[in-house]
Amino acid sequence: MSDQLTLTAEARERAGKGASRALRRDGRVPAVIYGGKEEPQPIHVEERALVKLLGTGHFSNSIIMVEVGGKAVRTLPKDVAFHPVTDRPTHVDFLRLSKNAKVEVAVPVVFTNEDASPGLKKGGVLNIVRHELELVCEADKIPGEIAIDVTGKDVGDSIHISEVSLPAGSESAITDRDFTIATLVAPSALKKAEGAAAAEGEEASEEAEGGED
Repeated sequence: MSDQLTLTAEARERAGKGASRALRRDGRVPAVIYGGKEEPQPIHVEERALVKLLGTGHFSNSIIMVEVGGKAVRTLPKDVAFHPVTDRPTHVDFLRLSKNAKVEVAVPVVFTNEDASPGLKKGGVLNIVRHELELVCEADKIPGEIAIDVTGKDVGDSIHISEVSLPAGSESAITDRDFTIATLVAPSALKKAEGAAAAEGEEASEEAEGGED
């Protein structure tokens, strides 16, 4: 399960662009807590503390306990806006979680036992189609990652969601198809696919340029 993180916040008394700019000048980031059948709660958090949590690599699928006025609110980050030039965080949305809430999150995929894959041993390449899985999880059971065992996988094999054992309390958000997570391809096949994609891109570019005349 992902770690539970803590972030101290203060209530935001003033709204508007001017007030938000003033907060950012003071090293604060405007934010809001919403959901849970309660009114949205405007807050602001320390930029350095927020950046530290963002640097953990699993901020977006971790429970964040936001402490406001001596009260801890259980939340899940839903959106972080960044400045287009400086890449500094400019606003955060936190979803308030009820006790038995289920949430949709993107969970990273990792592949294990690659040395036990005949295809990889003979020089095959693991072509990862999905680096993350969209899952619906119980809020207190969000996995930090999904490990997929490639033992026995050979060139030409594919890994589909139906083969993955998801942890208790989690299920795939996509239920209408047995989608592919990764394929094991020969290096030549991968190069050929990349070359075809590049050729299609060049052809599309040439057609676009021709259409401008």
